[in-house]
Amino acid sequence: MSCPNLLLSNPRKHATLRLSKVSGHTTELLEIQSDKPTFHVLFIPGNPGVVSFYKDFLESLYELLGGSASVTAIGHISHTEKNWEHGKLFSLQDQIDHKVDFIKQELHNNELPIVLVGHSIGSYISLEILRFLEKVTYLIGLYPFLMLNPLSKQQSNIENVAESSILSALLSFSVASLGLLPQCTLRFILSKSLGSSWSDTAIDAACSHLLQYHTIRNMLYMALMEFRKLSEMPDWAFMRENHEKIAFLFGVDDHWGPLQMFEEISKQVPGISLSIEREGHTHSFCCTEAGSDWVAHHVASLIKKKISS
Repeated sequence: MSCPNLLLSNPRKHATLRLSKVSGHTTELLEIQSDKPTFHVLFIPGNPGVVSFYKDFLESLYELLGGSASVTAIGHISHTEKNWEHGKLFSLQDQIDHKVDFIKQELHNNELPIVLVGHSIGSYISLEILRFLEKVTYLIGLYPFLMLNPLSKQQSNIENVAESSILSALLSFSVASLGLLPQCTLRFILSKSLGSSWSDTAIDAACSHLLQYHTIRNMLYMALMEFRKLSEMPDWAFMRENHEKIAFLFGVDDHWGPLQMFEEISKQVPGISLSIEREGHTHSFCCTEAGSDWVAHHVASLIKKKISS
């Protein structure tokens, strides 16, 4: 991959935030439009579904694709800076329907094929989108959350909180109260508690979106719906039928997408494209510049290989 040539011929374009009404819901979009796209990359985030976390990743991906694709990230309903939905809670299925509606509303009328890239639960959402839309020609799942991990204490703890409306409200209120602090104090606290490796982009996204009552409540409610749905076995028959359209990237130490899942997919879906990231990045790859850049290189490489095949 001749990255230096790409950097010289296609200087980095910045992703811009746009608000769009999708099925009546105010939706945050982070996008980079190409002058001459041959396909469209649609990115589906994990939970939290805050697209601002992925700004560095999206800009790097666009750059590595050499302007051959427009890139759009669509946020989840009410995982937003402002409380557009007035406290209403949205399920996993609501978020899936929301993404399908967006594609039909904004991408359906052009002739460009769509490449879906999903992170964590966004990988599951992307698989569900693939069921309904023929325009999707390729799907890349990053650190995919496709099935409950019974060995994960963190998942168990989150589920225990999410199942209680009282605990969910208390946690949401406690986190949101931090948002009342001055921005400089808040940034200092987050930088110290989250680690020096977190990028300015990630710190900014955490300050603007995560310390909101409505966002935390929706994160927890969506997580609860995820746990209930992903207690079921994956649809192996669907994956086998579409294995040439699907690729997954797993991490070495990721309780959301453990290597046991990697092994199970390789057994259940022969021929599917599977990779393991061994560079020391985490499930929250988008929170560091190094993680964003490495994963962008991996995704760009997969897309180029698919296009040339």
